[in-house]
Amino acid sequence: MHRLHSIDVNGLDERLKTTRIDVACDVTNPLTGENGASAIFGPQKGATPEIVKVLDENLMHYSKVIKAQLGKDITNIVGAGAAGGLGAGLLAFLSANLQKGIELVIEYTRLEDLIKDADFVFTGEGSIDGQTLFGKTPYGVANIARKHSVPVVAFAGRVGSGVEDLYDNGFTAIIGILKEVSSLDEALKNGEDNLAFAAQNVCRLIALQKN
Repeated sequence: MHRLHSIDVNGLDERLKTTRIDVACDVTNPLTGENGASAIFGPQKGATPEIVKVLDENLMHYSKVIKAQLGKDITNIVGAGAAGGLGAGLLAFLSANLQKGIELVIEYTRLEDLIKDADFVFTGEGSIDGQTLFGKTPYGVANIARKHSVPVVAFAGRVGSGVEDLYDNGFTAIIGILKEVSSLDEALKNGEDNLAFAAQNVCRLIALQKN
């Protein structure tokens, strides 16, 4: 991407100019910087600090080309760093409207009606860490549960740094589901069984408390 000089948008369908595009976006991260796509999500996907630096520089160059060619500065827009920078592309080329994905899901599924009378809420995602507070789905779920004083248990294949901050933001317990040290491929292959085992143990603890 560092070799990118210009972007040809002449092939875009003309109807896009009069079409409103709403995009469900789960995160609030900008495109670049310390809270950008590369710095936050790169390590979760296995990127080393050196690789993160290169990725961030490439995205910065990408944003400069967009600004020079289209007159749009998408670098620091909330959500531009979603999906590895896809949010930035949607903003730049489709003039999309980024909305919090969890808010759309909550609205259309009437999730709050289901949570408010629950005894417990189980949620989770592949990787949970301090960045979960940047608008990710478990945080949205926990916010509703906290509003109704419902305990929240979150499950994750990976529990990363900064996770302690979640306990002050609606999360009651955060459970790593791995039974043993595993490679990423093994963890993904056994994810369903590991999650079931972890959930079963949490339910046993809940039952023990009630007895």
